[in-house]
Amino acid sequence: MHRTSTPRPTSGTSRGPRRAVRALAALAAAGALAAGTAAPSAADDEHRPQEQTLQTSPFTGLPADPAPVLAVKMDNHADARPHTGLERADIVVVEKVEGGLSRLIGVYASDLPEAVGPVRSAREYNVEQLRTFDRPALAYSGAREAVVDLIKKSPLHGISHDDHPAPYFRGGDNEAPHNLYLRPEQALALAPEASLSDDIGYRFGDKPKGGEPTEEHTVNYGRSETSFTWSAKEKRWLASFDGEPAKSTGGARLGGTTVIVQKTDMPPDSSGKTPYIKTVGSGPATVLRDGHAFETTWKRPDAEAGTTFTLPNGDRMPFDPGQTWVVYEER
Repeated sequence: MHRTSTPRPTSGTSRGPRRAVRALAALAAAGALAAGTAAPSAADDEHRPQEQTLQTSPFTGLPADPAPVLAVKMDNHADARPHTGLERADIVVVEKVEGGLSRLIGVYASDLPEAVGPVRSAREYNVEQLRTFDRPALAYSGAREAVVDLIKKSPLHGISHDDHPAPYFRGGDNEAPHNLYLRPEQALALAPEASLSDDIGYRFGDKPKGGEPTEEHTVNYGRSETSFTWSAKEKRWLASFDGEPAKSTGGARLGGTTVIVQKTDMPPDSSGKTPYIKTVGSGPATVLRDGHAFETTWKRPDAEAGTTFTLPNGDRMPFDPGQTWVVYEER
């Protein structure tokens, strides 16, 4: 992956296979040279045994090897847009915060951009919420003292801007506090024991029968709004924030192949001000894919479990492979 000498917010291009795959290829080439044989050429890739191909990501349903999981808390204030690196996330989460505003979480494993952001503060519910990924790394900037203590006592690998400033930098055209960005590779280097991508309950496959033809779906938090419009041309749901097309700093339109609108309870957290989004339990969820809306039931029995989405006939709801967006909606 090409790196500039001075990192700055940029959408970049795909990394392709992760560094572990490149390292294995380098070792294979070195071994071949030591044995006096030629290193495998690109043409040889067509004849590689099946077991050497990439596995399937449990987050996207696309080819990817297991890799460390990094969750990044992101600003979604109007002054923080456009976002950097969000189009490269495996999963994008939209959550309600105090004052009817929204924040985002980008979950990365299959693909790491050079920069991600803007980064903002963590919330109390994030600890329980992110345990579904086991022991992921969590990058954030600022939080109430009680939340910081909760993160430090949890199995999550917290990488806050206050305690670990090295992976962070200020950049872009936004003013502080909306201009803090993260270098994901440097952040993960601080969390060598972060858990690898694994099953979190998602299933991928062909579109099931039924579903309601749907062109647009909106979730309103009061002072912020997230909408999705189906694009038959791009075969994905195009995202908008507060009525404006959501874009990356590179100009790419944000959106996903599958959108989950997960309805849940949001009582006040211990501060009495911020919603505590309950991700353990069960409730209704609308799943958008292929221009249709499917009514499902979500279920997560405990904090260490994944979340299942079940159709009325009892079958698991299959998602369309690609980037998935999860939007929490108060029921």
